Order: sequence, then C-alpha cells, then structure tokens
Amino acid sequence: MAIHQIHPQLLNRQVQVAVIGAGGTGSQLMNNLVRLHLALIALGHPGGLHVTLWDDDTVSEANVGRQSFYPGDIGSAKAATIINRINLAFQLNWSSRVERIESNSVLKAQIVIGCVDNRKARLAILQAAQRNRVHYWLDCGNRLGDGQVVLGEVCPLLAKERKVPRLPHAADLYPELIDPTQDATDDVPSCSLADALEKQSLFINTSVAMFACNILTELFRHGQIAYHGIFVNLKSGRTSPLQVSEEVWKRFGYVIPAEPAPAKKPRASRARKKPQEQPVAA
Repeated sequence: MAIHQIHPQLLNRQVQVAVIGAGGTGSQLMNNLVRLHLALIALGHPGGLHVTLWDDDTVSEANVGRQSFYPGDIGSAKAATIINRINLAFQLNWSSRVERIESNSVLKAQIVIGCVDNRKARLAILQAAQRNRVHYWLDCGNRLGDGQVVLGEVCPLLAKERKVPRLPHAADLYPELIDPTQDATDDVPSCSLADALEKQSLFINTSVAMFACNILTELFRHGQIAYHGIFVNLKSGRTSPLQVSEEVWKRFGYVIPAEPAPAKKPRASRARKKPQEQPVAA
C-alpha cells in the first residue's frame, strides 16, 4: 500500500490554516481544530495551528441547533462569532475574515479547508490555493445523509521539489465539483431548523468535520497517511477510505501526468575545439 509523506516544513513551524465557510461543517470543524492544535502543542510541535476562518454570512434562526451557534448569536457575523469565542476560551489569537473567498483572494496558509456548499465557491478556493502555492486543499462536502472528505495537493511545483507524484485533490477526482454550471438554482436559505433538516441530516456535518480533522491528525501525528479521503453514509452506516493508490485514482478517471521527456543533448562536433579555460578556484 502506498503512503503520502507530510511536507517536512509543516513539522518545524506554526502551520497556517484557512477554513472557508462557517456553516454546518465549518462551524463544527473549528471545535475539532482547537483540539488538534492543543494535541500538537502537547506532542512538541513548535507552534501548532493558526486558523483563519472565512465567511461573509450572519447567524440566522435556522442555524441554531444544526450549526455551532446559540440563540444569542443570531444576527452576528458567523466567522467573527466563532473566532472570538475560541480565542476567549483558549487564549489564542486566531483570525476571522468576514468576506467571501474569491479566486484572487490572498491565502496566507499552508492548508486550506473548504466547507462550502456550491461549485462556484469550490472553484474559487482551488484557484486561490493554486495562486498562493498552498500545500494542501482539504475539501469537505455532503448531501442529505452522505458526504466525503478529500485531501490533496494543489501546487505541482511543491510535489516536484520533493520528487513525488502530486496527491490528487477533490477536483482531480470529481471534476464536476468545480463546474459552476451544475450548481442548483434553488439557493433560498432555510427559514427554520425543521426546514434545514429536510435538506441535510442532523449529524452529517458533524461526521464530515470529524473525519476531516482525523485525516489531519493522522498526517501530523505519524508524518504520513495511507488514505487521503473518506466517504461516509449515515443512512447505511458505512464509511469507505480513499487510499493513496494510483489504481484507486484510475477508477475515478485520474491518471498521474507523465513527466516530460528530457531534452536530447546536441551531438558533439567532430572538429577538435580549443579547450575552454576553467574558472580558477578562490
């Protein structure tokens, strides 16, 4: 079984993480990231995590009960509310950005975690991550009662520097995830918790958030992973890992791009040339 080794620089300095989306999955995931940060510090990591949470939305009544918000949060900015609560509780200095991610946004992060519910936002995350040479994109997605988590690398140059194949990301395996033309036309927000539960299972976001952080925990705790994704179905009670395997990736239609052939060296001339002078060592 193949394995993926963590980028070594993520083990010797504080890791910058950008979480995009503070809704059902993102708000649950933030609580898990705090636990991961504390665990890394306890295990001797020099700095743990610094998380920046992005979201331009405000808390509505329908969010209370399914997302990590309370009645008193209604009307406040989601990102700022969660970050302020975490910073006060754990004496951290994590950041919030009350704005929407765009393809030209500046992401000062090594890991970006997408917790969005539309393809247009996923495309913006991928483009921004590529422009900013982000190491990993961890995509979280779900439907009514099932979901998936996929960790991948977005910068080919970083993988090339390590002389290893790039770990495919969610859009490599599911190209339709970044096709905005396939976004649903009905994006009317839910007016109540009961209405929201018609669209999503109560605990699917919690499950996806847990599996997402578990992949990161394995990667940091052991320095490597044998699987880089998970598929979870709460209806059937089944989970399936996405193994680090070229054969598995081929089933999704993804094939590792071949390295370009090295350029041929020009033939040496038969005529004898005067030897060139060599530089003198200082």
